[in-house]
Amino acid sequence: MYMRLDKFLSQTGKFTRAEAKKVIKAKRVRLNGEVVKDGKIKINEDSDKIFLDGELLALNNKEVYYMLNKPIGVVSATRDDKDKTVIDLINFPGRKEDLFPVGRLDKETTGLLIITNDGKFAHDIISPKKHVSKTYEAVVTGKISEKEVKIFSQGMELANGDKLQPAQLDIISYSEKDDTSKVRVIIHEGKYHQVRRMFGAVSQRVLELDRVKIGLLELDDTLERGEYRELTEEELNLIK
Repeated sequence: MYMRLDKFLSQTGKFTRAEAKKVIKAKRVRLNGEVVKDGKIKINEDSDKIFLDGELLALNNKEVYYMLNKPIGVVSATRDDKDKTVIDLINFPGRKEDLFPVGRLDKETTGLLIITNDGKFAHDIISPKKHVSKTYEAVVTGKISEKEVKIFSQGMELANGDKLQPAQLDIISYSEKDDTSKVRVIIHEGKYHQVRRMFGAVSQRVLELDRVKIGLLELDDTLERGEYRELTEEELNLIK
């Protein structure tokens, strides 16, 4: 794969792009033994040898795992021509194009989203065979009753024929003033807009939807919307 030399240097994790330009200008960088003076030169990361002060450099390609508190208005994709993506929120020193979200939250849904470059890890979480639970808190129209709780617990069939596994619905509170209910939903699959469609099937509309937990991994409540951090080893063990 070809890329600019200054970009390569920044993706080693040792420099920012601005710092990379400075070390090139200082003639500290060699390409296949020759001093390089232009950071715009294209190099082949697979075959070219890049040295800094005599030390062979390599890209920072370690496996990474980030917990992101996804904000509204950002799409769960690696790239998008119109909207900001969750990857745009991550400042990653390695190959950013290798990062991707584990599963999806729709544009208007907030909360816990894992970002990684580890494909096997991601597959294990989203695979239906693994039955990894996802926990959401939602504000919905109307007063949710034990009738809806029972419907969710028995599984349901949506209008398009999708048959859903049983889900847990807990009533947290009801606002008589707004005629809205705050609820918690636990599902074990991840169909398209599933939680919103489930409430639509019982004639209710989701006003706010926030994912707070994946398996045993809980969203760090100190993270503001749009903030992220690396998962600790203990947290990884909760979902691996």
